[in-house]
Amino acid sequence: MNTPLADSTGALPFFMPASPGERFCIFHLPAPGQKPHGAILYIHPFGEELNKSRRTAALQARAFAASGYSVLQIDLYGCGDSSGEFADARWHIWRHDLRLASAWLAQRVNGPLSLWGLRLGGLLALDVAHGMRGAAGTPLDQLILWHPVLKGSAFVDQLLRIELASRMLSGADSADGMSARQQLAAGRSIEVGGYQLTPELACAIDAIDLAAMTPGVPVRWFENTVNGDVAPAAMRQAERWTAAGVELELVPVQGLPFWNSGEIIECQALLAATAARYP
Repeated sequence: MNTPLADSTGALPFFMPASPGERFCIFHLPAPGQKPHGAILYIHPFGEELNKSRRTAALQARAFAASGYSVLQIDLYGCGDSSGEFADARWHIWRHDLRLASAWLAQRVNGPLSLWGLRLGGLLALDVAHGMRGAAGTPLDQLILWHPVLKGSAFVDQLLRIELASRMLSGADSADGMSARQQLAAGRSIEVGGYQLTPELACAIDAIDLAAMTPGVPVRWFENTVNGDVAPAAMRQAERWTAAGVELELVPVQGLPFWNSGEIIECQALLAATAARYP
């Protein structure tokens, strides 16, 4: 494994050997003099949301490091600067990437591990955490969720609405007059915002539902809102988890959805709310 060298921000970019190919990572060491608090593994969102959220995620990773955490950001297979094309990405490969990254952190950080996921990355974090329960290896300490996707099938539907809107604006017809769902069912990929959504990945995302997973570790859930009120679906899920005995803190954050804005923006309210809980 290549030895990371720090850049001007103190972050350590490197490529982690994986299968297939390698994964681009950025490792943030705890600030000198800070008491170490363990490791945090960041799980990025889907498609273009990854690019739109990079700056806010990087700012938060540095803030965690300044508070004494070792933070690893990883571009999953087919995403960002990692190996593979997005059309080759699969949910099970992403899960394997995160297990590999967790093991990498366990070899270097003496402390508990937290998973921090944004949007679909939050749903992936929950899925990985569910698979880690009772498994050998680094124990999971907590989940940090930034505006997680609640239901995979609803997320795929949202992507397909984007594809439909794009076709309507361009005046293009769908293949053979089939809907996007029908094309996926027929084994055809759909282009959404410049990304090839394959039937395999869409089917895997469809099957993931936050309501079907009860975390076995504490959860800090930061939910972006327009007016300060948490959406009813998110509130209902939080109530279900609390009733099931999950140690949960739901934090409403009034701010714009920086992950799908027209330009790169920061969500200072989210950064401040997170920093207040990880001083």
